[in-house]
Amino acid sequence: MEDDFDFIAGLCQGCDSIGLPELDDDVLNRLYTYFKELKRWNKKINLIAKKTTDSEILEKHFLDSLTLLPLLAGESPHILDIGTGAGFPGLVCKAAKPELKLTLVEPRQKRVAFLSHITRTLQLENVSIMDCRAEDEAMLPSDGGYTHITSRAVSEVKVFLEMSSRFMKPGVQIICMKGPKWEEELALWEQNQGSRQIQLISRKEYRLPQLKGSRHLLVFEQNKIV
Repeated sequence: MEDDFDFIAGLCQGCDSIGLPELDDDVLNRLYTYFKELKRWNKKINLIAKKTTDSEILEKHFLDSLTLLPLLAGESPHILDIGTGAGFPGLVCKAAKPELKLTLVEPRQKRVAFLSHITRTLQLENVSIMDCRAEDEAMLPSDGGYTHITSRAVSEVKVFLEMSSRFMKPGVQIICMKGPKWEEELALWEQNQGSRQIQLISRKEYRLPQLKGSRHLLVFEQNKIV
């Protein structure tokens, strides 16, 4: 790890380079605390790859998560983050925008312990941490009042849309965070659609400053014609 790494400066520069809103001091301090606790806990439990550098943590996990912020508009947004792991992207967005309501889904107990710790440490309210899988209707009912559903853990567009379909209601958005193979995955989903109940309504592209690869946010909604 880089002993002289300046997380806050790097995060500010990263947000500026990809056109994200400027973060205030309170937000920057919360995210820096999150970053430090992530590194500390990662020495004991497997949260992220052990050899990930500080600059990679900043870009792959924090900056990438923050790209969702411009999409979380509207009154009383409530994010459902499926397979959140160490809180990416949902808990990072919550740290940046505390007024969000957040439900984190994570079946691995050690990661649940970390999520609980960060939520307490950052004094975040309206965070529910569900130690289950997305299919668990008893613990995660379909009518949970979610406005946005997202995940970085589910690899394919088709799989994630099928997993999220039971939460879909008019106005609810599913946000898929994808890499450069988004077109291939989208085409596979389109070929296998049956009832056409869900439609792609927008796509936003980002290029992270250091890692170069393109990142795409694909936003889906229930088809109003159905």
